[in-house]
Amino acid sequence: MAKIARVGFGLMLLDKDKVLLGRRNDDPVKAGRLLHGEGTWTMPGGKLDFGEKLHEGALRELKEETGMDAGGLEVISVTDDIVYDSHFVTIGFLCRNFKGQPNVMEPDEIVEWSWFSLDELPEKMYPPSLKIVKHYMKKVIYDADD
Repeated sequence: MAKIARVGFGLMLLDKDKVLLGRRNDDPVKAGRLLHGEGTWTMPGGKLDFGEKLHEGALRELKEETGMDAGGLEVISVTDDIVYDSHFVTIGFLCRNFKGQPNVMEPDEIVEWSWFSLDELPEKMYPPSLKIVKHYMKKVIYDADD
């Protein structure tokens, strides 16, 4: 496989002070292997498809993963997510305008959805999602030291 940088995104659905996170499958094949996030808690999100605008991809992934609809996305974070065999530029969106309750739509990848207080996040968070939360809290969109 060619070593190329890809574009991904995460949606920080915020309801008061709680953020929606899904627990990835413990099986690395089912959890999505590119950034090695098995067993971690992650925001809804995914990879940008060719020809798709960022917000379209984010809304598509939200619907595919949770069954929810949303609007009014705001870019709050841009990060470099690099591991030994993968590189993503991750765009973090804040979303306060959403409809519905999260459902497990892709049970092989995400096994459950839950709301977490920003003050009490789970210990084992998916690194790109954790960076989005940190950027939101620091009110910084990009930090070269991340």
